[in-house]
Amino acid sequence: MAHVTAAERRPQLIAAAIELMAREGVAAGSTRAIAAELGVAQATVHYTFGTKADLYRAVLESLTEGLISGVQEGVRNATSLEEALGATAEVFWADVCERPELNLLWLELIAFALRRPELCEVVHKYQQDITNIAVTALVDTAQRTGLQYATPPKELTRFLLAGLDGLCMGVLMEGGSGAPGAHTRRALDQLIAATVDLAHEGTGRGA
Repeated sequence: MAHVTAAERRPQLIAAAIELMAREGVAAGSTRAIAAELGVAQATVHYTFGTKADLYRAVLESLTEGLISGVQEGVRNATSLEEALGATAEVFWADVCERPELNLLWLELIAFALRRPELCEVVHKYQQDITNIAVTALVDTAQRTGLQYATPPKELTRFLLAGLDGLCMGVLMEGGSGAPGAHTRRALDQLIAATVDLAHEGTGRGA
């Protein structure tokens, strides 16, 4: 059998851990079970990651990287506030629709990580990164369009992210890990519209 390096094995184990925990929950994600999911020895997991915390950190980072890069790509060339927020909404919608079970896994991992000092910095970094991306996108959009926001970009970002987090939780509470329905899409569109209105309040659109 051909030798597989740790660098090659790492993404395989991360993917196996995500599949297992998305299907059975974070509590099922022991190193033994993850190894069995991929069909390798348990020692391979420890050799590749060192500790279980390191593996969970890698899972958290993997789940956040796709969303962050998607938002960055979506807002990069936006020519208006509406377009930038619309692009963010589409990334969010694709994320919760394509693999709805990952929504539940993500929230499970957040709660799990926040109780463990060795993991909570990953959550804090994600929150800071996604906030910085959104604020930068709002500032860049204002510079390109000449728009002056009625509400500071950081406050707009907090409003939007809180709404998105609420929608994620609502989807889970209403339908478990199922795909969100049309009412969730309407709520998402309403959130974007409310954010736009908050940004333009008192300035006049297109000002």
